Amino acid sequence: MPVYVQHEVLGKVNDVFNAETLWQAPGLALFSRRPLLRDLLERSPREHRGRAPTRCFSHITLMLAQDEVDDDRHLTRGARVRDLAQSLTALHQKDFGDLLGSDDVRYDVVGTDALEPGQVEVKFGHAVYLPAAGEQPLYTVETSRDSAIWQAVCPIYPQQRLALIGHDADLASHAVPSWPFGTVGAILLVNDGPDAPIEVQVRPKGAFDCVLDALSGQYLVTARGDPAARLLMRVRRAGSAPIPAPSAKPAAVWKPRAPAGIDSGDTAVPFSHRPAAAPVESDATYAPLARQRVSLVGLALPCLSRYRDTGAVSMEIGLAPSLLLASDGEAAALTFGVNADDQLYALTSTGRQPIAAPASFTPVDARTVELLAVAPAMSDRYCAVLRLPHPIAAPVAGGARFAFGRSAPMLAALRVLDSPRFLHLVSGADSASADRIGLSRSAFSFEAEPNGYLIGRLSATQALYHLDDKLAFVASIGEASVEQPYKLPAGHHLVAGHYVLRFDA
Repeated sequence: MPVYVQHEVLGKVNDVFNAETLWQAPGLALFSRRPLLRDLLERSPREHRGRAPTRCFSHITLMLAQDEVDDDRHLTRGARVRDLAQSLTALHQKDFGDLLGSDDVRYDVVGTDALEPGQVEVKFGHAVYLPAAGEQPLYTVETSRDSAIWQAVCPIYPQQRLALIGHDADLASHAVPSWPFGTVGAILLVNDGPDAPIEVQVRPKGAFDCVLDALSGQYLVTARGDPAARLLMRVRRAGSAPIPAPSAKPAAVWKPRAPAGIDSGDTAVPFSHRPAAAPVESDATYAPLARQRVSLVGLALPCLSRYRDTGAVSMEIGLAPSLLLASDGEAAALTFGVNADDQLYALTSTGRQPIAAPASFTPVDARTVELLAVAPAMSDRYCAVLRLPHPIAAPVAGGARFAFGRSAPMLAALRVLDSPRFLHLVSGADSASADRIGLSRSAFSFEAEPNGYLIGRLSATQALYHLDDKLAFVASIGEASVEQPYKLPAGHHLVAGHYVLRFDA
C-alpha cells in the first residue's frame, strides 16, 4: 500500500522560525545527523521514473509547539509564522522548480500541544492538501457512531484529489472523532471532480466492511467479526441541505387496511382476494364497529422560552432501541431535547450534540427517525416536530362529540407525555407534567363524520393548527367553536399542545 501521508519529526531545533535551519543542514547532507525538510522531500518524491524523481510534493504542513506559535501571535501578530511559510516556499521553488510543473507550493504552519518547544514535525504526501486562498470546499465529510450526533471530519476542495481519514492525524490526513477501529486501517476518499461522486475505499483492502445505504446516503463501516464496532459516514456537497428523509415505502410494507366493517386498530387484518362468502343468517343483533380512528403520529417540541415562569429548564423525549417511546427507567437509544433558550439537541451514549430541523437519524440498524421543521406560523410556539416511527392509534365512534385535553378521558392513551419525567425544572420548582405546558384541560372537541371531523376549540388560550396529510401547514384554527366547528378532512392532522394527531375516517 502506498504511503498516503508522510509524517516526520525533525527533532530539536534552536530556532524553529529559521527557514534555512529547517530546510537543509550546512555542509553535505550525507554527513548530517538527521534528515531535514529538503532531504525528506528528495527521498520521498511524488512520482518517479526508475530511481529518478519526476515530480515532488508541494503541499507541506509544518507543526510547531503551540506555546511558540502563541508567543509569536502575541508579540508579532503572527509575523514570524508568516515569514517562515514564505521563506520555505521560496526555498522549495528554488531547489525543486524543475519537479513542480504547474503545481503551487503551499506551506501551512500550525501549533500543536503534542510538541515541546524546539520540536518540529512535518506532514506531506498524496493525501495532504492545502487549499488556495479563497478556495471554498466542494464536499464536507462527517461521521457518527449512532447517526444522532454528527461530527465534522474534514472538507474536500475542488482541486483536492485524495483525503485519508482514520484514527489520528499521525496515521491519516484527518482524524475521525471516536474512531472505533484502533490504529488498523483508514478510509480513503477519492475526488474525481465536481461532476463525479466521491469514491470511498478502505485501506488496506479488507480492513473492515464499508456499505452505502442509498436511501439515507450514509456509509456504514463495520469491523469484521465485531458488529459493535461501527461508524457512520456521510459526504455531502458543501452548503447543501441535509439529506432528505427517504420517501414513503411501498404500501406492501405498511399494515394493510382492514376491510369495511372491521375494526382497523393496531392489529393488521390479512386481506383476501377470494370472493366473500354469502352472509350466514343469525339471530344475533348486528352492530357496526367504529371505522374512524385518531392516531398520535408526532410530538411537537415547544419553545420553552414561552414558559420561563414555570421553571422549565428542558424537555426531553427518549426513544428506546425499538424506537418506541422509552418507558420510565428504560435506557434510550436516542433522546431529543429542547432547552430554555429553544435550542434543540440530541443525546446518545456518546454525548450531547446540537441539532437543527429538518434532519433524519438512524440510531438502530436502518430505521429512520425524522425531525421535521415547523412552518413560520407555528414557530413562535414550536421548535420542531418529532415524527414517531411507531404511531399510536385509538378507535373513535361516529355520531358523538368528544373532548380532548388534560382532564378529558377520551384519547388519554395518546397523551404519552402526561408524566413529570419529560419536563426538567429548576431546583425547588414543583414537579409538573409536560402536558401542563401548552395543553388546556379541555383543549378541543371533535366529532367524526363520514368524510372528516368537526373540530371545536374549547379554550380561548388553546392554539390549534391544521396540517394536511403530508404534515404541511394549512391553517391556524382560531375561530372554531362547538357551534361553528372547523371541518378537518379525513387523513389530515391537528396540532394541540405537544401532540400531532391524525384523524382518519
